[in-house]
Amino acid sequence: MSQPFDVAALAAAYASKSPQDILKLAFEHFGDDLWISFSGAEDVVLVDMAWKLNKQVKVFSLDTGRLHPETYRFIEQVREQYGLPIELLSPDRDRLDAFVKEKGLFSFYRDGHGECCGIRKIEPLRRKLSTVRAWATGQRRDQSPGTRSQVPVLEIDGAFSTPERPLYKFNPLAQMTSEEVWGYIRMLELPYNSLHERGFISIGCEPCTRPVLPRQHEREGRWWWEESTQKECGLHAGNLITKV
Repeated sequence: MSQPFDVAALAAAYASKSPQDILKLAFEHFGDDLWISFSGAEDVVLVDMAWKLNKQVKVFSLDTGRLHPETYRFIEQVREQYGLPIELLSPDRDRLDAFVKEKGLFSFYRDGHGECCGIRKIEPLRRKLSTVRAWATGQRRDQSPGTRSQVPVLEIDGAFSTPERPLYKFNPLAQMTSEEVWGYIRMLELPYNSLHERGFISIGCEPCTRPVLPRQHEREGRWWWEESTQKECGLHAGNLITKV
């Protein structure tokens, strides 16, 4: 990072800026310390924008071991198209083996998704983010009215920062709508996950994701058996904290 900066002031100043301007700010301050989070869904837009600003951009994706085959193929397609060595983050094998041995492969239908996500997603992400200064996500405010409607374009990460080591989190696509994202994908003929052609909008692990019906919100396809206002896996746990 070149100079310390006022996160609140910059978040306000960049609230109406373009995603590219927000990414430029991130690269200017953090350079190679900035990592892009790619979920294998429509945040390919974020990868495309970042790559056009920095051909050496660093990208990671979470490999939970339960993704759809189509998602694995899509991640590889993006890797090849942009020439990026996408880093796949995997769960700790010992913790995962113990969990599956005790509770099986589908305990989340009974107990909620928190424990499984904690092992397959949150722990690998925490391990990765403990080594970086800043990351950028594809979060958008229109993805979930219950948990993401107030997502800022820049924040101190509420889930993975520590008092000794603040983690800066950029959400360059926060203001974009689903229509704008897909307009960008179609206009530039970007690759996309083939599951989108089958009614999937928000794509996660195979057992926890299903297509949505007409007029259903996209997050209704995630953890559909649980309370709609809690549809976060923990990667963006700060979204569940009431903003004041």
